[in-house]
Amino acid sequence: MNRVVITGIGVVSPVGRTLDEFWSALIEARSSIGPITIVPTERLSARIAAQVLDFNPRAHFEPKQASLLDRFAQFAVFAARAAVRDAGLQIDEALALETATIVGNAAGGQGTVDESYFKLYGQNSSRVHPLTIPRWMVNAAASHVSMDLGLKGPTFTTASACASGTHAIGQAFHMVRLGQVPVALAGGSEACITVGTIKCWEALRVLSSDTCRPFSRNRSGLVLGEGASMVVLEGRDRALARGARVYAELLGFGMSADAFDITAADPDGGARAMRAALRDARANPEGVDYVNAHGTGTALNDRVEAIALRQVFGPHCDRLAVSSNKGVLGHGLGAAGAFELAATALALHTQTIPPTANFDEADPECLLDVVPNVARAAKLQTAMSNSFAFGGLNAVLVLGRA
Repeated sequence: MNRVVITGIGVVSPVGRTLDEFWSALIEARSSIGPITIVPTERLSARIAAQVLDFNPRAHFEPKQASLLDRFAQFAVFAARAAVRDAGLQIDEALALETATIVGNAAGGQGTVDESYFKLYGQNSSRVHPLTIPRWMVNAAASHVSMDLGLKGPTFTTASACASGTHAIGQAFHMVRLGQVPVALAGGSEACITVGTIKCWEALRVLSSDTCRPFSRNRSGLVLGEGASMVVLEGRDRALARGARVYAELLGFGMSADAFDITAADPDGGARAMRAALRDARANPEGVDYVNAHGTGTALNDRVEAIALRQVFGPHCDRLAVSSNKGVLGHGLGAAGAFELAATALALHTQTIPPTANFDEADPECLLDVVPNVARAAKLQTAMSNSFAFGGLNAVLVLGRA
């Protein structure tokens, strides 16, 4: 089997559209969470989000192309272009025929859905835009990435709520490792900050009214985010042969289902996914130096993740650094795991652990070293990235220093 490495990372995030902006905000614990400005808020109770501001599609797409893409697909294409550019990857005709494109997404084109339903029910229109279905469908991001870059290999979408991006990268990892494809472009994208989507999340009563404080005793809920992150994966021998810079090596991928509850997480499910990832990586729990947690900032999920970490790491948990990026980026749903995989790779590459932002008081039920508020230099060899989704769908990646 091939060893698999990350040679390119592209992001469009609430903290910036370059990798430097993204990483600087994470290590400085500089939160992007603020008042919602991209949609009307008169009917909303939750009026904060982590938004991608000043993203003008006309600056990145021809008018005809822009009209075909919902915001979530625009983000995916932007991030995919950036990842390929960052990798210095030259895609000739032969490589294009074999390169995989896998994009995770939870909600599809919610901007298109909101606009269409407003026309139907708010304006009593008898018709919607003729391109509503191709703009809305969940696989639109993967399809547009493949068309934009001319990639003709295996292409599909993973849709597993908050684990979508991690599932996408994990599947791409296995395909490259098994030699099914030489290169894969994988990640996640989401653009769900619309009035209708936020009202649905409000109904669940899990949204914070002020900010996201993962693992803090006084945490008050999650904050919705948006954006996209894509990575280039390729065989290590291939990458080294072409002189590529390597951020990190992917070592293992694990999955599980809680089979427990549609919204409430079960620690046993998360623990089984972590153990599966460690087995796949042939790594011991004691060898893991850092965990990039799912860390949503809700009372239940953070506690459940802390229990799952204790089940897997035992006494080593007291020496294990665990941090969440969601205090900075919000919860990007289908993009969240892809953002966090990028952050984990950069942590290994720079030997710096990004902190848990907005942390102010330890929770006795989440007694972890959450690297509160200040980044930490550390000797990192092995790291883990967790994604635990509604529906009890869990996905975990293990990475090693390149």
